[in-house]
Amino acid sequence: MKVVKFWKPYGVLPQFTDPEGRPTLADFIPLSNIYPAGRLDFDSEGLMILTDDGILNARLTQPRFRHPKTYLVQVEKIPDSRALQSLRTGVELNDGMTLPTKVKLLDTEPILPPRSKPVRERKAIPTAWLSMTLTEGRNRQVRRMTAAVGHPTLRLVRWASGPVTLDGLEEGRWAELTASEVKQLFS
Repeated sequence: MKVVKFWKPYGVLPQFTDPEGRPTLADFIPLSNIYPAGRLDFDSEGLMILTDDGILNARLTQPRFRHPKTYLVQVEKIPDSRALQSLRTGVELNDGMTLPTKVKLLDTEPILPPRSKPVRERKAIPTAWLSMTLTEGRNRQVRRMTAAVGHPTLRLVRWASGPVTLDGLEEGRWAELTASEVKQLFS
């Protein structure tokens, strides 16, 4: 079994081919017969898990397993306690109510590499960083949730998938997971 983690940069498709010639995983990962366990939008950054194991892929992606994923999210304006509580208890989206989410307003900006395309900046509008841990994976869910409570997402970085994090990994790099890390993904 092969399982790797990859720090996907902004502006990279979460697949190995693109008929339009945009950057893909193949530009960074020279391995064959491994597949992404889930997606990460073109305009999002961070951790992707790739594997050749169908059972692990299902464990990480099928909703019934409620595999936690943690995101660092830069939002427009500073959320008040009401907005944070809404995110925690669930937000009504066009496809239904979200599950409860762990949300923390960060005291300081996380240390991340600069983005290739800078986040829009409005000097008169402050921004804040949140840590959000979700156990469901709807399409563009974090972005839709923050927008629903009045704080559009400006930058989105997946930091962790279960116990596996970006710690020790550089943007655009990949590393094979240890047997212990793989075992933790199954638990």
